[in-house]
Amino acid sequence: MAQWNASNQWGAQPGHTYSPVYQPGPTPQYGQPGYPFPPTSVPPPAEYGGGYGADHKSPFEGDRFKPKKRVNDIFFLIFFILQFAGFVVLSAFAISQWVKSGGLGGGVGGGNTGSAVTLNYHTVYLLLFVTAAALLFSTVYLLLTRAFTRMIMHITLILSIALNIGICIYYWITRYWSGAIIFTIIALISVLAYFGYRSRIPLASLLLQIVMDVAKHHKSVYVVAFLALLLQGALSVWYTFTLIAIYSRWTPGNPSCETDSSCSSGRVAGLVFYATFSFLWTSQVIGNVALATMAGGPFGSWYYFGPREQGQMPKHPTWSAFIRASTLSLGSIAFGSLIVTILELLRILLSIARNSANAEGHPIEACLALCAECFIGCIEALVRYFNRYAYIEIALYGKPYLKAAKDTWDLLVDRGIDALVNDSLVGMTLTWGAYCVGLLCSLFAYIYLRSTHPAYNVDGQYTAPVILFAFLIGLQCSLTLSSAIEAGVSTIFVGLGEDPQVLALRAPEFLLLQHIPKLFKGFRGSEVG
Repeated sequence: MAQWNASNQWGAQPGHTYSPVYQPGPTPQYGQPGYPFPPTSVPPPAEYGGGYGADHKSPFEGDRFKPKKRVNDIFFLIFFILQFAGFVVLSAFAISQWVKSGGLGGGVGGGNTGSAVTLNYHTVYLLLFVTAAALLFSTVYLLLTRAFTRMIMHITLILSIALNIGICIYYWITRYWSGAIIFTIIALISVLAYFGYRSRIPLASLLLQIVMDVAKHHKSVYVVAFLALLLQGALSVWYTFTLIAIYSRWTPGNPSCETDSSCSSGRVAGLVFYATFSFLWTSQVIGNVALATMAGGPFGSWYYFGPREQGQMPKHPTWSAFIRASTLSLGSIAFGSLIVTILELLRILLSIARNSANAEGHPIEACLALCAECFIGCIEALVRYFNRYAYIEIALYGKPYLKAAKDTWDLLVDRGIDALVNDSLVGMTLTWGAYCVGLLCSLFAYIYLRSTHPAYNVDGQYTAPVILFAFLIGLQCSLTLSSAIEAGVSTIFVGLGEDPQVLALRAPEFLLLQHIPKLFKGFRGSEVG
């Protein structure tokens, strides 16, 4: 049994880390009534193991885990199905035409195999290897994060600040004045915010460790994450070859266009835009269905019912949550995902406009485009963060998206800025890991191309796009896997907003949060202790 150490509060003694309560074995210790509570706290009422006292809410309160049997946001569900069907038809036609024109050939290994004109089967195997490498690198990073949580969290915080300063210096050196001014402001803000973030690292690292330990006792968390990861990887490869086929089939000057008057640059641009829109939206939905499955399944059930060993958790919570997320709530998830997709497309278009204006020597237009891009990027980041909690409300209660968004707003207003900072630290740690995985995948793709010398890349003309796609695949796969941990962190915060006293039963280390009263004041009228 872990014992209370009064001197080991939030970072009071360097080198002291969280000793997990979740010990391996058939009867894990977390959440059991016999756990020694800190001297400053009051043990929870004994009747909570069976009934629910006046200070605790029932797990089924407010239709939690028992949503109404109706399909929410059905218009967006139909729209999502239609756009994905359109992508399937477009991809099947483009790839079939590409194959007929001799677009595929080659295989694994070296040698000038296949066609020297365009990509071939050699690239298919390369991207499959990249996806496998992304899975391996992502798993290794999560293991390292669990072992060295506080150190990695501090490193990623410093890297974020260093990145802002580096971009600022680069823009001043290259005399890109608009970008230099904006990133100077961002760099100054990040430096000033460092000390506030640093003081909250012990709390955030403890939260991250406990979520990882809960996931260790609920293997379905990683099953869902890995399945979503595989789907993301398959979708990324599919999207990549769809784009290649579109360019090969409809770009003017290609052999397939000699007898086809439908080839044009405008058609290519429109089809690429549609394929990218469909890819981004579908990718968002896959990740968010996985988030809702984990929030409404293992994490939500653990928080509100306790461990399986106590006998209150429903059977097969993960499967039940997945059925709800992929049927009744799929329209709501698609609704929220569509908002982020539109913002992401706007940001991409503004980035293209900024680069074009900068290349043509129009600094005012470039500055305006950069400001708009930063503005849209900030809105996108806020909507992504907001949506994560909305999906948890959807997973737990089966609410429509707009109702879940309203309740999420109330929750975020109630709990204060401190909880938001803790979320940011966890997200920053996992996001930097995703970038590292993406860079390692790019390096792997580069070494593979240099070692195998495929025929289509004799002059190196495809090196840059292949490396870019390898980075995107690695980044997307790692972010999908990390979503398992973020789902747990966010679900616990939702639980804190509704009934913080439950944590006295689930993870007694969280009773230390009493020493940060701002986190508990205003939690919908609830306070710990």
